[in-house]
Amino acid sequence: MQSCASCSKRPNQKKVFVVDDNDTHLMLAASALEAEYDVLTMHSAAKMFSLLEKKQPDLILLDIEMPEMDGLEAMAKLKASPQWSGIPVIFITGLTDDKRLSRAVEAGALEVIMKPFAPAILFSRVKYCLDM
Repeated sequence: MQSCASCSKRPNQKKVFVVDDNDTHLMLAASALEAEYDVLTMHSAAKMFSLLEKKQPDLILLDIEMPEMDGLEAMAKLKASPQWSGIPVIFITGLTDDKRLSRAVEAGALEVIMKPFAPAILFSRVKYCLDM
């Protein structure tokens, strides 16, 4: 799935990857962000890494709980790569376990946004992180 926002790019429009195995969350995030950003959605961290070989985003929204490679594993792989270690990451999650949430922040995430998220809150947090 790729958002239509990438079809009508504006010059210097910032690119945001949204990685989540849930179609509903992908669509909500894309609709919240696509008016301002070039949004590319993908269902897995493996697809994200494949796309990273071709395009580098300005920010990644990354689900923590995914099959195959979870968000924490993906974050470790991002941080281990000199090419990708500087890409800001915001975790999105339905987790409520404080220990795992703490690990997400310790892994280097700028923020953790809880699901279900309000589109306006997601937009404002992404804008804040990209404007920093």
